Amino acid sequence: MNIRLGDVVRLKKPHPCGSYQWQVERVGADIGLRCLGCQRRIMLERVIFERRVRLVLPGGVAGQGKLDT
Repeated sequence: MNIRLGDVVRLKKPHPCGSYQWQVERVGADIGLRCLGCQRRIMLERVIFERRVRLVLPGGVAGQGKLDT
């Protein structure tokens, strides 16, 4: 799965605050996410993250929302 800094992802289950959307803040063996509802930060192992993700909305810091060709 191709994940970049700044991408917004939608997970299967909502956060307790009610938001489904998270912004990617760290990419590596672990994925750092920030809830867009309450600004809480979490870390997920890449394998667990890939199981939980439903949708990826590109918005990478380098690409400024544009897809690379």
